[in-house]
Amino acid sequence: MNRLIALWAVPRSTSTAFEWMMRQRGDLDCLHEPFGEAWYQGEDPLWPRYREGGTTTPGLSIESVWQDIRSRAAERPVFLKDFPHYINHIWTPEFLSHFTHAFLIRDPAKTITSMYDKWPDFDELEVGFPEQRALFDLLTALNGTPPPVIDSDDLLAAPTEMVEAFCKAVGIPFIESALTWEAGGDPSAHSWWDGGSFHANLAQSTGLVAQPRRYVDLDGAPERVRRVHRRMLPHYEHLHQHRIRVE
Repeated sequence: MNRLIALWAVPRSTSTAFEWMMRQRGDLDCLHEPFGEAWYQGEDPLWPRYREGGTTTPGLSIESVWQDIRSRAAERPVFLKDFPHYINHIWTPEFLSHFTHAFLIRDPAKTITSMYDKWPDFDELEVGFPEQRALFDLLTALNGTPPPVIDSDDLLAAPTEMVEAFCKAVGIPFIESALTWEAGGDPSAHSWWDGGSFHANLAQSTGLVAQPRRYVDLDGAPERVRRVHRRMLPHYEHLHQHRIRVE
């Protein structure tokens, strides 16, 4: 099997922009949240807000996704970005051993308010910080060293340096030209959720740069959202202390 690089992120963490950058390289089969598609709309959906009669895809499951990923990796190197909470029930040492792991984190004040903007009724089980931390700690225990961690703010502040450090950490060549692209791309072509409506800003972008915030700040969010933030913050801070730092 060829290299299988997994970037474990949380929702609204600049992860699709990172994935878009990895697609520009041209040397990897890049997958957009393949386990998430099964979690949300497989034949047996696992997400907590699913209601009978919602969208499902016959034959799609966590197991069928994993089979497809392995088939792809038999042909060429694979990069996927996904969220650990989709598959925390299958974190066995054998399963995890197939991947080169890395993590992308983002301040939960930014991710959670963005989730609230897109999904006012989001469930706390969709936020993902506890599972991201748990997977990080498990991999550290299994391997004896922590996997590489990138903070979104650092990535957007110094994209060239951070991407170069990421590539070194996961053992792939650094391709600087992948950091910029023409505006008007179509990230929605790779997204299975809602026609890619979450990625409108990315479609007009030309590189890894911070986008203007057009949603409510944490101070103006409902108490429910602020409560979720308080519970997620310690998990983010735990990974934040292990983040890659560059000059």
